[in-house]
Amino acid sequence: MNGGTAERGHPVELLERHKSHVIALYRMVVGLLFACHGAATLFDVLGGPHGGHVPEVGQWPAWWAAGIQLVGGVLVVLGLGTRTAAVICSGSMAYAYFVEHQPGALFPIQNGGEAAAMFCWAFFLIAALGPGAWALGSLFTRAERTADGEGVRVTAA
Repeated sequence: MNGGTAERGHPVELLERHKSHVIALYRMVVGLLFACHGAATLFDVLGGPHGGHVPEVGQWPAWWAAGIQLVGGVLVVLGLGTRTAAVICSGSMAYAYFVEHQPGALFPIQNGGEAAAMFCWAFFLIAALGPGAWALGSLFTRAERTADGEGVRVTAA
């Protein structure tokens, strides 16, 4: 016996077996954190906006960025239109990094752009991998496949 390892499996094998659930947890955490940034900026909650003041409605780019953060983050958490929402969120953070942060210094640690860079790449990964398990969008996909005569029928219990 390997100290019980044989019964439980190797940690990498365990993660591989549950990859869809790990991706879903990652998607939900990233989306929630992003939505919190948007809510903080738009509604002066959760410690308020990082810029110090709530932007006026329609103010470019702060109000629009916060809207993308809130709506995009919620869509990603729920798993609705995940890939499209993630691409938009990733792009908004790339814009934030290159327009707002990068002109101040080359590296994110120097220009305060760590969050923008991390969110950009986190959402890019979500867009590439898809929503994983527990995505509400998969309910609609299954229902569409059933309407075409394929897949599993979705019924309420």
